Amino acid sequence: MAKSVSPGSARWWGRGRRRPPGKGRRALPVVVMVVVTAVVAVTVDSAPGSASTSSSTAAAQRLLDHASNSSRGVTATRINVVFPVSNLTNLASNFGFAGDAEFAAQDRAIHTYVNAANAHGGINGRKINPIIVPFDPTNETGMRALCKQWTQGSPAVFAVVDGLGSWTGDNELCITQEGHTPFIGEWTTVSNYTKLGAPYLWWTGADQASILASLVVWAKGAGLIGAGKKLAIVAGDRASDQLALKGYLLPDLKKAGVTSPLIETIPANPSDTASTSSAAPLIVQRLQAAGVKVVLPLMPFNAFFPYLQAEDQQQYYPKLLLSDYEGSINVSLGLIPIPYEKELNGQEGVTAETLGGVDGPKALVGKGGYDPGVQNCYNVWHKANPKPLGGQTLIHGEKASSYIEEQGPIAGWCQGIELFAAAAKKAGRDLTRRSFVKAMASMKSFTGTYTPSLSYGPGKYAGPDEYQVVELHNNVPASKACALTWEKITQGTCWVVIKSWKPLVTS
Repeated sequence: MAKSVSPGSARWWGRGRRRPPGKGRRALPVVVMVVVTAVVAVTVDSAPGSASTSSSTAAAQRLLDHASNSSRGVTATRINVVFPVSNLTNLASNFGFAGDAEFAAQDRAIHTYVNAANAHGGINGRKINPIIVPFDPTNETGMRALCKQWTQGSPAVFAVVDGLGSWTGDNELCITQEGHTPFIGEWTTVSNYTKLGAPYLWWTGADQASILASLVVWAKGAGLIGAGKKLAIVAGDRASDQLALKGYLLPDLKKAGVTSPLIETIPANPSDTASTSSAAPLIVQRLQAAGVKVVLPLMPFNAFFPYLQAEDQQQYYPKLLLSDYEGSINVSLGLIPIPYEKELNGQEGVTAETLGGVDGPKALVGKGGYDPGVQNCYNVWHKANPKPLGGQTLIHGEKASSYIEEQGPIAGWCQGIELFAAAAKKAGRDLTRRSFVKAMASMKSFTGTYTPSLSYGPGKYAGPDEYQVVELHNNVPASKACALTWEKITQGTCWVVIKSWKPLVTS
């Protein structure tokens, strides 16, 4: 029988890892960005990876120089910007989860950070006009219709900003490649994607080509792959997963001397729930029969969860090479200790995300506290929202208005909106698509929330530059492994840094 899962959180915010025992929601994340179909109709380059040669950089610069000079969506007094907000009703129904109360704060979060950007003269005399649009992330037809409305219809839209990674897949290309409209979003895949959307597609998340290359380099150095060790890859059947596998991961493994990994394919479309559930136990049986000790998951959450369930049912506990690919490492934090502690506790992987502070403002926790970017977002949030949201008491009497999760939805919207505002200001008074994308390409060391900093450039469309290696740890009962505390209360599940920040590897 499948294990029960407590009503969940959002994105990959397991967040039980950040809160003290008894306060945390030991929750399975409802991961919008990983349960939505991403049919990526792209071709595999002969030399995959981020553009790094002088010729490719020059080509990327030409794309910037020849970007649309349209000022559609810009008036003398305002800039029309769409903020898509996913409606989780269908996802919750399909996967049996409840929504997170903090999602109710999304509308307020968008207005809070837009108002902060608009204060004191706004964006070179203009104000951002937020067009907040709820959408169903399971309805591809509906998402494409919205894209066409934003890029061709009325009201005219200058840009689309998605702080949480819920606008995914070909829908990003609809806005950028087809609509020539600037887009800033958290959802990412491999490098070919941004090449198709260039120069309008910009990611606040890490390029997954670099994540996979970094994962291979670390795993080889740690002795987890190579030297006769049997490695299996369980990859989703989506076009994006197969591109990541064949165009990036397998070449990276070949460079590391791993030429014959066992490859299993699992149905990964959210509409294939029955097929996924049927395939997962058979895949686990084959891996176990083959004596596989190390497994690299290359699939979205809606396939990863049934796979873990099959591991649990067959008492098969291989080493998992986790990463930011479809958020597998962060998702896993929300699955410890319930329902998959044996499968996930102690697993390791690479991430471009940071949990370097503690999930609370410095004024309350005394030591540690939010990382700088989140502290700034908290300061703006708390000033604008002195009253509690829905009367919730979270920690030691602190109300919801006094608290934002370090990698929660409020911090995500703050990062996306502040990045857009900074680039729009840098573009100057003559705000066009061309001036905006050139400004984005010049953004360096922008203080992030989910990641320490974001830097872009001609041909560099994903902001994160570094990764760290971490180990998942269940901290119930409390131990010294998870050192962060609220006053004297030790946090719950956490990740422990194995290797601190290093430059992301490029193919």
